[in-house]
Amino acid sequence: MRIIISACVFLVLCSFSAAFDPLDPTGNITIKWDIMSWTPDGYVATVTMNNFQMYRHIQTPGWTLGWTWAKKEVIWSMVGAQTTEQGDCSKFKANVPHCCKKTPTVVDLLPGVPYNQQIANCCKGGVVAAWGQDPSAAVSAFQVSVGLAGTTNKTVKVPKNFTLLGPGPGYTCGPAKVVPPTTFLTPDRRRKTQALMTWNVTCTYSQFLATKHPSCCVSFSSFYNETITACPTCACGCENKNKCVKSESKLLSVVGVNTPKKDNSPLLQCTRHMCPVRVHWHVKQNYKEYWRAKVAITNFNYRMNYTQWTLVIQHPNLNNVTQVFSFDYKPLVPYAAINDTGMFYGMKFFNDLLMEAGPTGNVQSEVLLQKDQNTFTFRQGWAFPRKVYFNGDECILPPPESYPFLPNSTPKTLIAPLTLFISLFMFLLF
Repeated sequence: MRIIISACVFLVLCSFSAAFDPLDPTGNITIKWDIMSWTPDGYVATVTMNNFQMYRHIQTPGWTLGWTWAKKEVIWSMVGAQTTEQGDCSKFKANVPHCCKKTPTVVDLLPGVPYNQQIANCCKGGVVAAWGQDPSAAVSAFQVSVGLAGTTNKTVKVPKNFTLLGPGPGYTCGPAKVVPPTTFLTPDRRRKTQALMTWNVTCTYSQFLATKHPSCCVSFSSFYNETITACPTCACGCENKNKCVKSESKLLSVVGVNTPKKDNSPLLQCTRHMCPVRVHWHVKQNYKEYWRAKVAITNFNYRMNYTQWTLVIQHPNLNNVTQVFSFDYKPLVPYAAINDTGMFYGMKFFNDLLMEAGPTGNVQSEVLLQKDQNTFTFRQGWAFPRKVYFNGDECILPPPESYPFLPNSTPKTLIAPLTLFISLFMFLLF
């Protein structure tokens, strides 16, 4: 019995730890419902989705939001979003609701819809930027008119069982909690108004729930060693090994081969690691007071363009970044006393789009870092990152013993036999 209880406790702890990101401990997506007015049989609410994650965004094809009604509510109309199914509305004779399902599924509208179907922060195809990258674009909103719902704070019941796909699995949403009503400032900023009722839903992300395998890997190289430390074999699993495509394949010339699938299944270039994305860190140059590293991101997925991509790197010398070339950079300081993590992302309209696999499927930059003479060293892999995240998912790093080492750090156990052999050879020769 003790073993069973211990196992249950362990699984619970693992599930909680999987949803906790030590580099972004407060990151979450908060969904806020603000009831703005009452109707004869319900209310009109503004639903706002705020992405408070520093480096994880929602990319195309965008978010999908779902919930379960507490009573027999229906959606009369929506602005800025729509449900994917109407459901059975046969009992309504005159006005037919927008959706009669007990468990509606809502998606954002696409850009370019008529103005009478838009509200502020809507209609972006469900794409939501990361908070650390662009706070102004880290929000999405829509308006919903709900019927058969009650017309007072006491008769309205909050929905249950919220789900969020962003665009795939990985998010877990807590219960809706009634909070103090949201206050708003009028455009002239001289008067405050407030919602009639407000509740919040908090959703957190877990890479463990999102995918069975990692989605990226890391390789290393340096100027002081010819060895290139490649990504581990099958770092992202080898399920797609039989479906991968060689770079010279005629399949790549077929029209429509680059079109994304509904389930986002990849079409990968054949590689040893079989990852959609590889991040390469190269120690490039050594100066008296500075050193330089080159970062390259390569896309091996023929069906995916990564928009608004982010790259997070943890390295002890990121507290002394002097200059970053051709990427934008922002330090991440989740803990005030430690400054060893930074976020790299593309410059707008320049390289914020990582193209599909092929000749243009890569972006790269260089980082100039100032040396701290008390801590700086090239020995024992110090110059390489401790953690790497691409689009919020942690990448697989090579094993530490395979890192490029300094030529003068060759183990003595390897030097001694070689020296003995050379000495013996010279003795026999002379």
